[in-house]
Amino acid sequence: MIKKCFKLKTSDITLVQFIIEGYEGLATVSTVDPKAAIIQVLIMPDFIEDMEGILDHLKVRFLMEEIPSGHHQVSRC
Repeated sequence: MIKKCFKLKTSDITLVQFIIEGYEGLATVSTVDPKAAIIQVLIMPDFIEDMEGILDHLKVRFLMEEIPSGHHQVSRC
């Protein structure tokens, strides 16, 4: 799995998650830090080109900023 992390507006997390997971089998989405609005997208290697195109569109539409995975701190419950 290829991991990518993104920062976006908290109010957009659910919609972005539904859009990505609507492409069933390509990727899964997890909220890494709800307070900082950071999500993690795990992409199946065979579908990286397809997901790159989808993510490029979502980055513009939802002002998502890609961040290096592992460069954020997860808040504890």
